Parts: sequence; structure tokens; C-alpha cells
Amino acid sequence: MTGAGNESTPPVDDEPVAALPAAFVITSVDAGLRLDHFLTGRYPEYTRSALNKLIAASLVLVDGSQVKAGYRLRERETVTVVLPAPEPLDLTPEKIEFSVLHEDAHILVINKPPGLVVHPAGGHRSGTLVHGLLHLCRELPAADAGRPGIVHRLDKDTSGVMLVAKTELALRVLMADFKDRKIHKTYHALLLRCPRDNEGRVSSPIGRHPVDRKKMAVRPVHGKHAATNWRVLERFANGWGWAEIEIETGRTHQIRVHMASIKSPVAGDALYGGSVDRRAIIRPLRQMLHASTLRFRHPVNGETLRCTAPLAEDMQQVLTALRGIGS
Repeated sequence: MTGAGNESTPPVDDEPVAALPAAFVITSVDAGLRLDHFLTGRYPEYTRSALNKLIAASLVLVDGSQVKAGYRLRERETVTVVLPAPEPLDLTPEKIEFSVLHEDAHILVINKPPGLVVHPAGGHRSGTLVHGLLHLCRELPAADAGRPGIVHRLDKDTSGVMLVAKTELALRVLMADFKDRKIHKTYHALLLRCPRDNEGRVSSPIGRHPVDRKKMAVRPVHGKHAATNWRVLERFANGWGWAEIEIETGRTHQIRVHMASIKSPVAGDALYGGSVDRRAIIRPLRQMLHASTLRFRHPVNGETLRCTAPLAEDMQQVLTALRGIGS
């Protein structure tokens, strides 16, 4: 496949409905940070401008007093934040194309196509996987949160297997199992530069990028524990590699960040250094990352299930083209 690869935030209500404030006591780690920078790390789903509006509206206070966005925080100060109520979502069922890998009374396992956003947010108010799930299953748990049935997510341009809860019981059990790392996840990826070793493990904390809020980054101090295991399955003449990847944790953009950190970014991932040269014969239109398999215990009957999603057509085409190089 050839072509050029192209690569949100809740709005502030006009009349915010106050919730119980969140309180943060500043430690030595965060002392000296600007208030707006501190908030960006705590609320990555909000833009800097949205957070500044909250500060200006006295919804963010430091030791009970209003300060400016550029205020430098001091150790042991308390930052209180009151977020406005989110804008109600119109979750109208829509027919969205995706294949079903398994379904019973309590769970649904699907193969998410690339390019499909999982749930409404920011500029994606319709046409998401959630809208398609509601078309398939009219009633799903946690609909009031805008993410009915969703127990985990995949990035928009990542394809592959996703697990959905159809009942409240299944939702509670599966969310707990994901949190407790009881669900085994295997991915496959095309890497722009194949690692020298045949296998390895990356264990580096991941947190929000200190400057670019759209990105995550390895953050030794501010990040959360994350571990990724990888194994090279195939090496190609152009230096790319085909790898099987298993994650022990489930941080945002984890595979993309960890593989980029060892100089082997996911091919086609412009955000993390995987852009392909315009002159290259093979140029993916998206990041070549696929969630291949989920192995888990059924939330009700305890049966061990293993669900595998076939590769998306565009990824299979790139893989076939790579295998043809030099043959």
C-alpha cells in the first residue's frame, strides 16, 4: 500500500454545575511548576486554553485563593479544582461496520477496524464504535458515562480485538480484571527499524509529555509503571521488522512510546517517529499496530476464552509487499 499518512476535549458548559472539588497537595516534585502546567498533567483531556478558562472563572484555587495561570506552585500548597459538568452526549445508535468475534448474553468481542474512534469526545460526536455498539445492542451498561459497555480502548488507528460488556456484572468484573492485569493482551506491529536483538523487554514509566499534550512519553519521575515485551518474528530487506508484542500494563500509547524509546517506532506512526520517507515504495497510511489476541476468563461462568482478530486488509497488504522485497 502506498500513500501519504495523515495524522479532545470536553467543552466548558455555559453554566457549570459544580461537583465536589478535587484537592491536590503540592509535593517537592511539583513545586515550582506553573499552575496551568500542573493542571495539564492532571487533566490531559483538557486543552491548556480550557484549563485557563477554569482558572479565570475561579474554579481552580490555590490555598483557597484565586491566582493566575502562570503562578508558580510551592510545596505543601493545596490546589482545589471544580470541573464543570460534561456536556450531555447524544448517543444515537448508528450502523457502524465491524466484525463480531464472540457474543453471548454477557459479553461481546469485536474486531475494531482502523480509523474508528472508540467513544465520543471532542471533535468525534458521532460515528464512533459506541454508536455502532448501541445499534447492535440497544442497552449497554454505563451509558450515562458516554462509554456504554467499554472496558478498555484502542487508539483510533490501531485495529484489532476489543472486549465489550453487555451487563452491569460483566462490566464490573472485566474492569477489575483489566485493573488487576488478569487479561492477557498480544499485539503485532510492523517496526520502522527492527531491533538488533530478537527479543527484549522495556520497563519504563509512562506519563503525559511535558510539552505536547497529545503525546505520552517515558517519564522516570512523573510517569506510571509500564512494561512491554517484544519478540521479532521476521526481518525485512528494507530494515523493517514484524514483531509480536505483549504488554504487562495498559498505559495510553504504551507500545508506541516504548518501541519508539528503543529506536524502533511503529511504522506509519507519525506522532512517535514512525513516519515513512515520501520516496519509499511502501508507505503505510496509518500506524501498523494490531491488537491480535485477548485471553481472559469469562466474567460470569469463569471459562477461559481466547479471541483472535485477523489482520486488517491494509496491514496485510503492507506485510505482503515487504515480503516481496528482494524476492
